Amino acid sequence: MDHFRTIEAYCKGIGISKPKHSEFDIRRFKDNMKTINLKQPPFRHEFYGIAIKVAGGGKAVSGHHTDFPKGYTIFFNSPFQILYWDILPDWEGYYILFNQDFISNSPALHNILDRFPFLKIEKDIPLEIEQNQVDEVMGIYDNIYEEYHSNHDDKFQIIESNVLLLLNYIKRYFKKVDESLNVSEEVRKTDLKILGRFQSLIETSFYMDKESSFNSKLHSTSYYADRLNIHPNHLNRIIKQITGQTAKQLIQIQVLNLAKSRLINTNLSIKEIAYSLHYESPNNFSAFFKRLTKKTPNNYRKEYNI
Repeated sequence: MDHFRTIEAYCKGIGISKPKHSEFDIRRFKDNMKTINLKQPPFRHEFYGIAIKVAGGGKAVSGHHTDFPKGYTIFFNSPFQILYWDILPDWEGYYILFNQDFISNSPALHNILDRFPFLKIEKDIPLEIEQNQVDEVMGIYDNIYEEYHSNHDDKFQIIESNVLLLLNYIKRYFKKVDESLNVSEEVRKTDLKILGRFQSLIETSFYMDKESSFNSKLHSTSYYADRLNIHPNHLNRIIKQITGQTAKQLIQIQVLNLAKSRLINTNLSIKEIAYSLHYESPNNFSAFFKRLTKKTPNNYRKEYNI
């Protein structure tokens, strides 16, 4: 199964042109239709996608959702989710893609999963919307598309604001959904619940304002398995089956994302960040960061002029 770690690799893998930026991309479905793989075998990627489909035939499968609503549909792609499609070349609508660096660079999108839980892998149910809602959403996508292809120095500030606006509108739409579509009743299987609780535990364990002493166990799978009252092997099997990653890898991804955010958005020293993430020493933290990014924490920070 293909695993696309970057937006550029994903675009190449599905047969469309290279994105203009590495952290964010926006496309109109109709612009892809001439070159895209109309039949795409299962794959995973490591970024978020939010799409609106206003027309188009064929079948697309997103995670555990095998059938999209027939009408106007907003749907989501979460990191590590299994995706595939067999579609007709008549799709219309928009989609945006953004990775964790885009989130980390934007204070406006801080704690995005807590604020917009429909982006989580266990809650990302496709949402059918009404015509008036289509007009609202398409207007936002139009604004993002225009800014993306502009030469304004501040275009990503406008894009970030519009992404936040889009997320808030979608959050409002979810509140209006009939109880029969409620994700807690429709798609929360036991394993998905465990994944969601596991992700939440990781997030809350490393909060900066959390009053707790140093605890290196926060980096271990067994710590979270104990909190969830299941065996570490069982937890790892569930995580691996759903995401294709081990529980340990998901912990490391979350720690890396937090490290990037603190390097970009705070003036904390490398030492302070290391201890806030429960590393025994700054050297251990720096070695971890460089192994996953090929950059030292200081070099990563300098790239963003912090």
